[in-house]
Amino acid sequence: MQRPVPPARPSASSRNLFAVALAGAALLLSACGGGGGGGGIGIFPPTTPPPEDTGRGSVVTNPPERVLSLSAGDFRALLQLDDKGKALLQVSGQPKCGIDTRYLEYRTVGGKGEATNATAAIMVPRGGDAACSGPRPIVLYAHGTNAARDYNIAKWADLNQPAAGEGVVVAAMLAAQGFIVVAPNYAGYDKSTLPYHPYLNGDQQGKDMVDALTAARKTFANIDAADAGSLFVTGYSQGGYVALAAHRELQATGKTVTASAPLSAPSAISLLVDYNFKGWPALGSTLFVPLLSTSWQQQFGDVYGSTSEIYEAQYATGIDTLLPSLTPTSTLIAQGKLPQLALYPAGATPGPVDPALSIFYGAGNLVRQSYLTRASGDIDANGCPGNALKATPASLNSATPLDCAPTLGFRKAARANDLRNWVPAKPVLMCGGAQDPTVNFLSTRATAGYFRAKGMPAQQLTVVDLEDSATTDAYSAARAGFAQAKDVLKQGTEGSDADKDRAVMLAYHGTLAPPFCLAAARGFFQGVLAAGG
Repeated sequence: MQRPVPPARPSASSRNLFAVALAGAALLLSACGGGGGGGGIGIFPPTTPPPEDTGRGSVVTNPPERVLSLSAGDFRALLQLDDKGKALLQVSGQPKCGIDTRYLEYRTVGGKGEATNATAAIMVPRGGDAACSGPRPIVLYAHGTNAARDYNIAKWADLNQPAAGEGVVVAAMLAAQGFIVVAPNYAGYDKSTLPYHPYLNGDQQGKDMVDALTAARKTFANIDAADAGSLFVTGYSQGGYVALAAHRELQATGKTVTASAPLSAPSAISLLVDYNFKGWPALGSTLFVPLLSTSWQQQFGDVYGSTSEIYEAQYATGIDTLLPSLTPTSTLIAQGKLPQLALYPAGATPGPVDPALSIFYGAGNLVRQSYLTRASGDIDANGCPGNALKATPASLNSATPLDCAPTLGFRKAARANDLRNWVPAKPVLMCGGAQDPTVNFLSTRATAGYFRAKGMPAQQLTVVDLEDSATTDAYSAARAGFAQAKDVLKQGTEGSDADKDRAVMLAYHGTLAPPFCLAAARGFFQGVLAAGG
C-alpha cells in the first residue's frame, strides 16, 4: 500500500532493499522444494438463445481482452533489465512459461449485497515446457491494501500502474512457473461502479473472490486455459484476510479448494481493532481506520450516526468517500485530508503502550478523544476473551474467542468480520513476522490457535514466524534470509541506531516480509501437489 510515513535516510545501497529481500528468499525456494454456448438445447427452440447470464459470477465480455502476451524469453529479458528483476529471478527461478494476461470484467455484489461489477487479471501460462501446457493448477490471488482506486493487476507490466510491483512478483512466482492465476482487483477498484470498497468485509470479499473465479472459468474454453482441478488460494496483508475469507466461502458452498496460504493476514480483525483502541496503533492506521469505517458503515449502517462522531472536524466531512482515491496518498496528506501518522491526540487516554508507538499520537490527529474513550470503555465492559490485551497461550488458543457482545458499532462490525468462526477442512499455511508493525502477528497466532482449539489436525496447519530463528524446519532458510535482509537494510542506512531501526520498521510489512512469505506459499502449494493434493 502507499505508505503514509516518510522513509528514513537510506544510502544508495539500501535503496535496492526489495532486490536484496527477494534474493534472500531464494534460500527458501531451495528448501521448500464454459465457453460460449449456443441455443437449441433444453427448453429453448433452436432459434431462441438462452437468457443472458447477469448474476453473480457472470462474465461481462467473453473472451476477456488480451492485454499482454510475453514469451518466457521476453519475460526473462524484461526482468534482467534492472537489479530488482535480476533478484526476482533468483527467487522465482528462470521463467518456464510465457504469460498470456487477460483482463476480465465480471459481476459480483457490494457490501450490502447490491449488484455491481469488478475486474480481474487472468494469467495463463504458455510455452513448450511441460509445466506450461495442458491442464494446470489454479492460484486465486488476493492483493494487499492499496489506496489507489485505479489499481489494476492486469496491467502488471506498466510501471506507472499501482499494481505493478505486486503483479510482477505474482507473475514471476506463479504464472511463469505453470500456475493459472486469477487475481481480482476487488469491487470498488478499477472500473467497478461501486462507489466504495468493502474493505475487510469477510462475507463480501469471500464472495467477490469466488465470483471472479467462477467468471474466469467460464472463459477458459475461449482463452485456451485448461483447469487441472487443483485450486490454491493466497494473498498478502489484506489479501491474506481475503484469501482466508475466500477459502471459507468455497468450503461453505461446497466448491473444491485444495489448500490456502493467508500471509500476514488481519484475520483476527476484532483483536487488532481492540489492540488499536487500547494503545497498539498499527503503522498505516490513518488509512486503515477510514477504509474500515466506510466499509462497515455500508455493511451494517450503525458504525456511526455521522462521521464527526469518530473523526475530528477537519477530516470528518468527505472522509466516508475519500478512499480508495485517484489522488495519491501523499497529496491527500498535503491537502490536509488525512494526517500522516497522528491517529490519536497527544496525551490521549489510553495512551501508547510502548514509547515507540507515540509517533501515532500528536497534533492534527484523526480520531477524537471522545470516541477513543467510548471504545476503550466498551472493551473494558464487553471484552472478547480471544482479544485479551496481555495475550497468553490460553487466550490465543481459545475455542470461543468471540464470546462477547460489544455495543460500539465499530467493535460490533469487527467481531462480525473476524474470521475466527469456522475451521478449514483443507491444509493451510500461515506466514508473517512477529515484529510486524502493520499487521500484528498476534492475529495469525490467534487465528491458528482457534483452529487448533476447534480440532483442526496439526498436520493440516503450518504457521511460519519469520522471526523464529530457534526453530529448525523446512522454513529455516526463509527465516535466515529474512534476518539477512533486515541486516543489509540496517547496514545500508545512514544515521544512528534509531534511524536504522526506523528503516526496518518502515520496510518490514511492505518490503521485507512479502517475498519470503510468498515463496513459502509456493513451496507449500508445490508440496501439496506432490503429495497428491
